Amino acid sequence: MINFRQPTVLFVVLFLAGCASPKYNYAAKVTAISEPLLNTTQISSVGDTLLRQGKYKEHDALYLSTKGDVSWAYSLLAGYYLKHGEDESAEYYLPAKGDDAGGVDKAALADPWKSVMAKKDGKTICIVTVFNATSCDDKVNFERTKKPILTMDSFQQTLIYSGKVGNKINIGYRESSGNLARPAFSNNVEYDLSESSTIGYKGAQLEILEATNQYIKYRVIRNFNYAQQ
Repeated sequence: MINFRQPTVLFVVLFLAGCASPKYNYAAKVTAISEPLLNTTQISSVGDTLLRQGKYKEHDALYLSTKGDVSWAYSLLAGYYLKHGEDESAEYYLPAKGDDAGGVDKAALADPWKSVMAKKDGKTICIVTVFNATSCDDKVNFERTKKPILTMDSFQQTLIYSGKVGNKINIGYRESSGNLARPAFSNNVEYDLSESSTIGYKGAQLEILEATNQYIKYRVIRNFNYAQQ
């Protein structure tokens, strides 16, 4: 008896990927705030900020408005991704923190990931794995943008209009460091406009042109740290 053995066919699915080594050479730009412009007439309502000064970091970022699939293995969730480096051909990102952060979902059999790569020559976006392999797609909708980031060395001072009683106006001072308000550095001050139309606090000076219990018209003579604009 002759036995005929069926040939065995082995189907191998190859996942073709490039290689990339993420870079960590990016530093976010520190941006100074000094608003409004000096010697310009402004109108603010009760509860509005009259002037503010400080600094924060403006971070290069990617933003996805909707979820995007990068092959079968990975998905990018909607939100922000912050840049951490770049080389000649690509930029590298990680999900931001907070409620508006993006994220990466991976399939159970996929390798762990370590970075999101956006190529500079078009709309291709990739996942870089812990083995420096890449999984890429050019149909994920994303945009390059800037995202303000409050860090531990961020600092901001503001004056807030709190209304008028008789001929006196109330101004609130608020100071914040990082992303936290500092209650010990908050204060409320009352100014009598019958004594002077110019008020000052911590170096800032404002000329009050008109004030009611609904709005205030003023101009900033000097901001907190004597910034020239």
